[in-house]
Amino acid sequence: MGVDDKNEDLEYERRRALRRAKMRKKRQREAFLKLALSVFLVVILAVTAAQVRRIILKKSGKPTVKEVILPPKTVKTPPDYDVQLLDVNEFSRPGIPLEKVNGIVVHYTANPGTSAQNNRDYFQGLSLSGETSVSSHFVIGIEGELIQCVPCNEVAYASNDRNSDTISIECCIPDESGKFTDSTYKTLVHLIAWLMGRYGLNSSDVIRHYDVTGKNCPKYFVEYPSAWEQFKKDVNSYIDSYGTREPLEGTETSK
Repeated sequence: MGVDDKNEDLEYERRRALRRAKMRKKRQREAFLKLALSVFLVVILAVTAAQVRRIILKKSGKPTVKEVILPPKTVKTPPDYDVQLLDVNEFSRPGIPLEKVNGIVVHYTANPGTSAQNNRDYFQGLSLSGETSVSSHFVIGIEGELIQCVPCNEVAYASNDRNSDTISIECCIPDESGKFTDSTYKTLVHLIAWLMGRYGLNSSDVIRHYDVTGKNCPKYFVEYPSAWEQFKKDVNSYIDSYGTREPLEGTETSK
């Protein structure tokens, strides 16, 4: 075999080796692309399935995973309050069990300049005078002081047809306008935020006496509906600022 023949054989083998190397690289690229495409399709299918599931859960009204993991914030600490429970009597503390709390009713005292203590003592005096039947679970004074008159697991005579399933709060006023002082307002916001968390309520469960009977009570919040809506926003803002996301325990009807 001549030199030229040997050179031709070497050149042939070199070209074959190059072709085999190119084919290997091509197969490797194709395998990589197939793998990448498979991973991409799996991710797309998983994301799509999760989105479809969320849509189905939302339409069905069932909680999503995020809603289960993140329960609503609740305020665990109440405002400072003085427990001065009324004596059990038929006119202001009948002692009837309040088995379920479905709402909170806001009132105003309609007697300008009186204190929380004045109003609490008036409720107590009804046990002797019997002139009418009225009371509330809490009274907030002009200085923001807070007195509990009736246990939250008992009926108070304040909200007519809603006495049997609501907690009532009377708010003192400085003048005939019926507008609460800043101190009264702040205590009311804190008290309602705490009660909402305690009984698993939301802002739609917080109502005015007006919403039960049409009575002009609490006067300022009836005559200025925008002030009432702002008040409920302030309650929700308070919960957002000071609440926690600890899992809610069962609702209670203790004192």
